[in-house]
Amino acid sequence: MDLNIIILAAGKGTRMRSKRPKVLHPLAGKPLLAHVIETAQALDPQRIVVVYGHGGETVPRALSGYPVQWVEQSEQLGTGHAVETAMAALPTQGRVLVLYGDVPLIRHETLRDLLQGLDRTPLALLTAHLDDPSGYGRIVRNEQGDILRIVEQKDASDAERRIEEINTGILAAQGQALQRWLARLDNDNAQGEYYLTDVIALAVAEGHRVASSRAVHLWEILGVNDKLQLAQLERRQQQNLAEALMRQGVSLADPARLDVRGRVETGRDVSIDVNVVLEGHCILGEDVYIGPNCLLRDVHLAAGVRIEANSVLERCRVGRGCVIGPFARIRPDTELEDGARVGNFVEIKKSRIGRDSKINHLSYVGDSQVGQRVNIGAGTITCNYDGANKHRTVIGDDAFIGSDSQLVAPVEVGAGATIGAGSTITSDAPAGELTLSRSKQRTIPGWQRPRKEER
Repeated sequence: MDLNIIILAAGKGTRMRSKRPKVLHPLAGKPLLAHVIETAQALDPQRIVVVYGHGGETVPRALSGYPVQWVEQSEQLGTGHAVETAMAALPTQGRVLVLYGDVPLIRHETLRDLLQGLDRTPLALLTAHLDDPSGYGRIVRNEQGDILRIVEQKDASDAERRIEEINTGILAAQGQALQRWLARLDNDNAQGEYYLTDVIALAVAEGHRVASSRAVHLWEILGVNDKLQLAQLERRQQQNLAEALMRQGVSLADPARLDVRGRVETGRDVSIDVNVVLEGHCILGEDVYIGPNCLLRDVHLAAGVRIEANSVLERCRVGRGCVIGPFARIRPDTELEDGARVGNFVEIKKSRIGRDSKINHLSYVGDSQVGQRVNIGAGTITCNYDGANKHRTVIGDDAFIGSDSQLVAPVEVGAGATIGAGSTITSDAPAGELTLSRSKQRTIPGWQRPRKEER
């Protein structure tokens, strides 16, 4: 039977104390709501409807790349009203699963188990047992263990508040039955809202047994209401991601000191030291080593690459056996061919560095094409920006650039050319020749350095 999924994401999130809608706050590099949508997609539903409200078009605009249908809840009148608003966009036939945009870590395996309950009854709940159930709606059962109703904390008696089984808010129902129950909801409660949870009592009154299942892990059903809870779930998700990498064979010096904020693909025998941040889509080939305190964003590292400590790489491709760092910065649209070496305090931007070339110390190379086996000495820069436009530098194979040189683009250094140390090159340097620009050294006899007057 077809499955339709409703995700409730209209809440204001007052306790977040932020201008940003709660469901757009990031967890492991993605908005909270994005996690829920991706989990919903894994269930292969016919359609996904997201109910938004607070923040207006900010939420659908931020997540416009996802194939969901957006429905606005202009007035926040409770979860029952929100689901009823979404149901208007769904067919009456099929199953309906209700999720929450601020409960980001629910697993699709858990939801599949919940949906199996609809094989026997028109309503199924996901519940959990908490030592401290404060703040949650309680599951009220009869002596036979059948669910009778859910009572919200503010409406519960003292005895009901001692119940440890709580409602996670996640439920599944047959579409026709759910529409019937939603139409009968009222707001006669302490909050003056239409509670989705009241459909349980309505189902029981019709003689239906309510199925239930539990999440395998408690963290799956935890929601985010403030920055503290967000930080706690961030740590939990980072532990999940670190464990997944280690199961793939990655060696982590300390799983608690890795942050993954995107998708990571790894080959065999990858090793990652402490305080590494991986963002976007990172591909790490076999035998890659990443030293401590590095940030990698949208990178592709081939086999045997070594990234030394305190280096930053962004939107770049690095060939086999390259060595980068320590304290190196590889900026977007850079490609290092096999065996290239980029050393300490070197910055490379929008350039291609040829096979086995070396830029080992204190240099800047931007908008450049560097050939194979080139050696660029310490303190060398390409002067690629004239204040209005960027210009390109081309360095041929086997060239040698002496230390403290400036290559003023547009300029070309021919294959096998040598640039003398301390030169400022403003015209093309011919292949195989020595080119330099220096003033003649001289000594001024008897010159005295100025001295401060004594006071």
